[in-house]
Amino acid sequence: MKVIPLHQEVKELIDLAIDNNRQAQKQIYDQFSAKMLGVCRNYISDIHHAEDIMLTGFMKVFTHLKKFEHKGSFEGWIRRIMIYECIDFIRANKNQIIHQNTEDNNLSQNESAYEMEEFSIDDIQHLIDNLPDGYKMVFNLFAIEGYKHQEIATMLKISEGTSKSQLSHARKLLQNQIVELKKKLNGTK
Repeated sequence: MKVIPLHQEVKELIDLAIDNNRQAQKQIYDQFSAKMLGVCRNYISDIHHAEDIMLTGFMKVFTHLKKFEHKGSFEGWIRRIMIYECIDFIRANKNQIIHQNTEDNNLSQNESAYEMEEFSIDDIQHLIDNLPDGYKMVFNLFAIEGYKHQEIATMLKISEGTSKSQLSHARKLLQNQIVELKKKLNGTK
């Protein structure tokens, strides 16, 4: 039964960090910072801004550590803080986080069925980075984080229908970008 000792170990680490034990705080940071930078990077294209947001997020983690109730995953709790930090950053630095792009890109089923395995992780991240901020935010929250449209709507202060629309537009743009990248990789463009 390793689950209980591991959970107890994390609880003790959190308790030490609450008491401002710098070693415990460093352990938490070292354990989660790489993953959380990845989370921030999903939303923020510029690595320097993503790092700044991650650091601000960890400051909030340590400031609000007493509020963690040990219900659910500690990593999930930290991840949620990082996501909200990214949302706040985008709101503060953009006039609009949701772009209303009415351009419809009709793709056939064959075009949307391209296999992603021929693309590198960097290629995929670049495709996501090219999405408008609003589309990227909804796409990441839905496809990567697993939030439902109702939760996304609440987080972003938009309607559920707007969330669904943004996801649909994001998927279409990604499909178009995949087609273009595939042409480029095949030398047909």
